[in-house]
Amino acid sequence: MQQSLESLVRLLESYRGRDKVIRTVCYGSQLVGGVLTHKAKTDSSSLRLGKSLLLFSAQLSHCRTVLRLFDDLSMLAYSNSYGLGASEEDTSIRWISVLNNVADQLYYPCEHIAWAADAELIRVKSDKWWLLSTVLWGTSLLLGILRSLRVLILLKKKLKKCERDGGASRHSQLRRQMQGELLSILSSTADLGNAIHWMPPGFLWAGRFPSWLVGLLGTTSSLIGLTQMNASENEQSDSTETSQ
Repeated sequence: MQQSLESLVRLLESYRGRDKVIRTVCYGSQLVGGVLTHKAKTDSSSLRLGKSLLLFSAQLSHCRTVLRLFDDLSMLAYSNSYGLGASEEDTSIRWISVLNNVADQLYYPCEHIAWAADAELIRVKSDKWWLLSTVLWGTSLLLGILRSLRVLILLKKKLKKCERDGGASRHSQLRRQMQGELLSILSSTADLGNAIHWMPPGFLWAGRFPSWLVGLLGTTSSLIGLTQMNASENEQSDSTETSQ
């Protein structure tokens, strides 16, 4: 119990960890609130609770939008360090990653302008800026899926070669990497479903998802993100202990 509490505290003390927890609670609240408002139309107490959870989810979403006002520089530093991906062995992965970084970099100022317009800090209409930020987010997700699919193909080739050569430790490492890429595809696909839902009506299934389905997809993606971050931190911890 104590160890779990300490892990949660460490997670909340980091910006990245706190954002993932807020995201999970946000979509989880939308999932439960959506279910309650959908099924409890005759039960006034459950209906009130459902609406309260949906309002709470909206406030957490707004909180994350405000916190992202300060993400531009960290994204710029990452894009600058990656550059044109000269260190990548595969050309496809290289250019997909570059385009992904461009989409992510452009996403932030578009969202900031939309937020500032809604807050009446600037005199522009926010609709087109929210749309543009959603398009950039969806583009980034789609590129991320393509990148993971390409990585999976390359890992599968390496795995076959490893099986021929008989490297047991390398085999298990490749398996873990493939599982990680599959989880990334599942997470990005869930988010892409929501991104399309928030597009203008008439585009695919835009506007057709009930609140609980948006919450379910977002919760799935968020839990995968938390799992991957925890696994990454454990791997770093193990590698540090091994080097010592």
